[in-house]
Amino acid sequence: MRGRGGLLLAPSLVLLVLAFAIPVGMLVPTSFRPYVPLVGITSGFTVRYYTKLVTDSYYLEIIGRTLGLGLTVTALTLVIGYPVAFFLARTRSRWRGWLTILVVFPLLLNLVVRTFGWIALLAQNGLVNQAMIALGLVHAPVVLLFNFAGLLIGLTHIFLPFMVLVLVGAIQNIPGDVEDAARVLGASWASAFVRVTLPLSLPGVLSGSILVFVLTISALVTPRLLGGPTYQVMSTLIYDEFLQRLNWPAGSAQALLLTAMVLVLVYLSGLLARRTGARV
Repeated sequence: MRGRGGLLLAPSLVLLVLAFAIPVGMLVPTSFRPYVPLVGITSGFTVRYYTKLVTDSYYLEIIGRTLGLGLTVTALTLVIGYPVAFFLARTRSRWRGWLTILVVFPLLLNLVVRTFGWIALLAQNGLVNQAMIALGLVHAPVVLLFNFAGLLIGLTHIFLPFMVLVLVGAIQNIPGDVEDAARVLGASWASAFVRVTLPLSLPGVLSGSILVFVLTISALVTPRLLGGPTYQVMSTLIYDEFLQRLNWPAGSAQALLLTAMVLVLVYLSGLLARRTGARV
């Protein structure tokens, strides 16, 4: 049985090695090579690119901004997505199919199209600013592009369907009889949700949060368009190092740091998931 299990895993392992391990491994020696402007990558060994990432305030600010953006987007998608997912998982309405399509529909649109749509909405004379001025909420257009607010709105909208779909699957796996039994035993709807449904759905919450967080901190197109060339996050910084400054060693070091952050997060979340599962 173990031999058969290994054969079943072999295609996935081969794909993982070819698509992830080898490309990432090729970045390691490059990240320790010196780079001279107008000359290129030279021979030698240096750790200055890693040193800058942990000591230079410019890079520390970008790393903190990236992590803060990832945590905020994850929290917002969870707060907005959980009620939607709970309704979709528990409703027996004939409109359930159409509501599911409504949630999934943004994924059918090109990412660039959705991002440009938000640029039109959040611009100085966009619909959002015009609506706020008409309602008397503000007296002058609010800057919603090329800053944290614009990125937060755009990325939350883009990654919300991923959170909802993961949570729908997790909530659907919770037997409805368990909730009914809690209410029969005298628990209110709120008490049954807090003590039964929410704890049993925590693995789904954790999985959805990891997925959204990883997608957010590694997103490139939306931060590039909504953040502009001046509001940098890790992904846009790496893009600029590789394709604009041609400083491949610095870009490799930054890419490896971002990869390490993701791997550490996945490892810690796995530990948390096992502990949560054991408690539940």
